[in-house]
Amino acid sequence: MRVFVVSDMEGVSGVAKWEQVSGGEPLYEEARKLYTEEINAAVRGAKAAGATEIVVMDCHGAGKGWDFNSLVPELLDPDCEWVVQNEWTEYTEVLEQGCDAALFVAMHAKAGTPLGVMSHTISGREYHDLRFNGVSVGETGINAALCGTWSCPVVLVTGDDVVCGEATELLGPELLTVAVKQGLGRASARHLPPVRARELIEAAAKEAVEKRDRVQPYDPGKPCEIEADFADAGFVERYRHRQGVEIVDGRTVVSRADDWWAAWRQLYF
Repeated sequence: MRVFVVSDMEGVSGVAKWEQVSGGEPLYEEARKLYTEEINAAVRGAKAAGATEIVVMDCHGAGKGWDFNSLVPELLDPDCEWVVQNEWTEYTEVLEQGCDAALFVAMHAKAGTPLGVMSHTISGREYHDLRFNGVSVGETGINAALCGTWSCPVVLVTGDDVVCGEATELLGPELLTVAVKQGLGRASARHLPPVRARELIEAAAKEAVEKRDRVQPYDPGKPCEIEADFADAGFVERYRHRQGVEIVDGRTVVSRADDWWAAWRQLYF
């Protein structure tokens, strides 16, 4: 059984400040250890449920050489492998090979969510909102659509309580979630102790993989229209001559295609 672990950093228990998730900052080193151990908890749970191949993909852009490279390799569970990608959502091999379940660890809420800890979508500086066929989504939705392109269901989401609610609304009530902290604002939260958070993640990962058939892969719909609202016209300008992408107004662009993956590639790559 093949399991894909997709991870971000803002949703880790004990993390609530931007300095903790920015490569090179003094606080970053402790946070990346906390991050790695939450991933390890999900790996242990997946193994206990019978997973024979586990691939971890770090989706956190920490800056510089730490982009998608925030895990601490020497602390990582030896029964998984991990991917360092160059561009976000670039790696799809494990999905193309056929993947039984995806576990999303340490996710954060979408842009514009008041109580979501460090809430943003892709880039807090650029994106105001993202919609798939009219449905507002964050990075959980993007990664779920990526997995769904190859019929892989997302069976677990962990992070703060806000992203857990966001994920359940988008992916359905059969999704398992673990809230490792309560969002009190973009830079404040009430946290579970890391040891307790890891226990809950491990148990939920095991249950989620065992019950993976209850959750359907996420499909935004066919054909697919992706609308992106940007902070200002400067971010829209780069799409002026891109095939398949229409500039709607000074800060909104639309990508249309037969399916989500084609529309996403037009917009993002």
